[in-house]
Amino acid sequence: MTEPLDKKALRVEMRVLRRRLLDETPDAASRAARKLPVSRFSRFSIVGAYCAQGTELDPGPILQAILELGQGRTQAALPVAAAKDAALHFRLWRPEDPLKPDLYGIPSPLASAPEVLPNLLITPLLAFDRHGGRLGQGGGHYDRTLANLRRQRPVFVLGVAFAGQELAAVPMGPHDQRLDAIVTETEYIEVAREVR
Repeated sequence: MTEPLDKKALRVEMRVLRRRLLDETPDAASRAARKLPVSRFSRFSIVGAYCAQGTELDPGPILQAILELGQGRTQAALPVAAAKDAALHFRLWRPEDPLKPDLYGIPSPLASAPEVLPNLLITPLLAFDRHGGRLGQGGGHYDRTLANLRRQRPVFVLGVAFAGQELAAVPMGPHDQRLDAIVTETEYIEVAREVR
């Protein structure tokens, strides 16, 4: 299945914008962590995060704030890509644990780390809207992963972005998964869910 040209063009445009936003706001990750209402995240036991690549906003300060709130009750996990068109799976991780490149060269926990199902997932993105729309890199990894996780357990999905990545509406296809909230360096946005 091929993707609409406007979505591909939008990705190119948003990558350029994200690079500029990172240059203009190098402290955005720590500022975003201060905007997160961390007390609302105490109910989560396993937080799936990611290792920022390129111009992605670093989730480290946000993850650290949530883990500190959990006082040892909350664990962190990182994704592992094992097959090209499969959902990512998550393995427990601590900052002192070694990482090795996965299928795509992204640092990931070792195979000896226990596999887990996060109930909070922090995701990177290229663009977002206030209805939970998320534009990813185009590989479908997070859409497959979120669909897979949501079939197995409730999961709250937090997008991490620069405020400048907001669009009025992100083009969404039938398989695109929505965010539950977004945090930027300027605000926390929780998405209102429509009754289905």
